Amino acid sequence: MRLRCIVTAGPTCEPLDHVRRLTNFSTGKLGSKLAAYLASQGHDVVLLRGEAATYSLPVEGVTAETFFSTGDLEAAFVRHAKTGADAVFHAAAVSDFKFGRVFDGTPEDGLTEIHSGKFSTRTGRLFAELVPTPKILPQLRSLFPKACIVGWKYEVDGGREGVLAKARQQLADGNTDACVANGPAFGEGFGIILPDGSMRPTTAEKLPEDLAALAKERAVR
Repeated sequence: MRLRCIVTAGPTCEPLDHVRRLTNFSTGKLGSKLAAYLASQGHDVVLLRGEAATYSLPVEGVTAETFFSTGDLEAAFVRHAKTGADAVFHAAAVSDFKFGRVFDGTPEDGLTEIHSGKFSTRTGRLFAELVPTPKILPQLRSLFPKACIVGWKYEVDGGREGVLAKARQQLADGNTDACVANGPAFGEGFGIILPDGSMRPTTAEKLPEDLAALAKERAVR
């Protein structure tokens, strides 16, 4: 069965001014390797990869597009929803915050909002708001109502049970088909958490194969 798949990879970036940005350490490697595996199995694959991804090798047989900000990625999903997808693997590391207003001064003496294409370091300390970015994953079910949708939950603090609880909450909130859990808090390997609360343990090497199988299971239901 040939599936049309959308895979996201790498980080989003949120500009502070025209020369500085807020981003994260995502390399884009996992999503790129997943896209490559899906293409090698004969599926049609669109890879949405962050411009700041350090793992940016060409992926054979994949239609690659780049995005910069959370808004760019959101717009790309809306655009691709017009042609639909059988599976969406949302592995990109989307920033939880973007910059809002920037202020000069101090909280004690008063803050003045300032604007600049490049904020000068000569003004001393600056204060910048961090405001939440739109949550993309909960939008995907309405954009791709029949697709197998997989999200990610990467956590640094806490333990495995805490990660699993957050992954199960993500499944409920986003009406998705699976959540891949990993990170220091999860520990070794990966876990594919399903809507019934069960977990399928896997490894980085086997993860693409397992996710492809999951998408096929969902497609034949």
